[in-house]
Amino acid sequence: MTQWLAMRRWLMVGLCWLLTATSGLADLLRGTGDLGIVIERTSGQIQVVDTTAQRSIHTVPGLGDLSHAAAVFSRDGRFAFVFGRDGGLNQVDLLRGVLVKRIVQAGNSIGGAISQDGRLVAVANYEPGGVRVFDSQTLEPIADIPAVSASGQTSRVVGIVDAPGQQFCFSLFDASEIWCADLHQPNQPTVRKFRAGDHPYDGLITPDGRFYLAGLFGEDGLSLLDLWQPQQGVQTILNHYGRGEEKLPVYKMPHLRGWAAAGELLFLPAIGRHELLVVHRRDWREVGRIAVHGQPVFVMARPDGRQVWVNFALPHNDTIQVVDVPSLTVIRTLQPGKGIMHMEFTPKGEHVWLSVRDEQRVDIYDTEQMQQVATLPAQYPSGIFFTARAHRMGF
Repeated sequence: MTQWLAMRRWLMVGLCWLLTATSGLADLLRGTGDLGIVIERTSGQIQVVDTTAQRSIHTVPGLGDLSHAAAVFSRDGRFAFVFGRDGGLNQVDLLRGVLVKRIVQAGNSIGGAISQDGRLVAVANYEPGGVRVFDSQTLEPIADIPAVSASGQTSRVVGIVDAPGQQFCFSLFDASEIWCADLHQPNQPTVRKFRAGDHPYDGLITPDGRFYLAGLFGEDGLSLLDLWQPQQGVQTILNHYGRGEEKLPVYKMPHLRGWAAAGELLFLPAIGRHELLVVHRRDWREVGRIAVHGQPVFVMARPDGRQVWVNFALPHNDTIQVVDVPSLTVIRTLQPGKGIMHMEFTPKGEHVWLSVRDEQRVDIYDTEQMQQVATLPAQYPSGIFFTARAHRMGF
């Protein structure tokens, strides 16, 4: 009897231990679909955030110069690849909140992309120019694509995106060209080269992966490449806007990567002007303009396409405006604080997160009521990137 009681006691102890252990394991297990990162531009670190709980769960230091940082995510959403202005390529484990690996692959980089199959990470470089490609698991170098034009001119690279067919497309700012590199054989990329407009400063790809567009700094208009019919070459669109008008000083270059696609309409920032261009995607024809508060920087559509949110360059960077897509009118002007650097919608668009750099915080707004619902402290925040980007072309 005594032996049976002792055995029973040990069984109960073991059961309690097992329940405690599995309960702790359950607490550790989680998905990554509601995670994201906030770049803290002056401290060289990022915050890993939970968009459902609206809180920071990790701080990850040691990522170098993040003054113009961008990020992409692995296909499973577990790892962020953060591109620093110092040429740094950083791999961050979002679940553990640690920097897995950091390499400095160039002197000055401006962004990157992850391939269609998720196996390759490409970095666009200002110095020494060109694109470098790495294994996404190990960050071992795979390919080097120098950006040298037919005339021998070395160029800075901007506007890099992933494209269907295991491609990376990007623009050569100094050489005024668009290149698409096929990485089916990763260590032997095949590059197609196209003449673009004057000084493409940024690029984007349509959500279906068909069209690559480059904004032009040296002339009015945009360069358009149809990836279904690349033999047709680059077409110039919207080259009439601003013609005959006095040029305004450009306080900050707008980011085409933050364009807005809402149904068949596209909303683009007009360089140096206080307006948005509204373009019909069927024929790339301008169908309207919307006067806004200042020079737009990011023009971003809520995921359902009903609203477009816009932030601005100095001296109006304390303001956000909300455009109603059906009426093409500004329906709300908000002033969250000084230095609104970036916006990011939650995957289904019920909230938008705003980095308020000069007041060292991130604000979260309800997009239906257009009211602040939460705020998080952050050291000079800039870019905000959520893991939902892992499943979007060009993000």
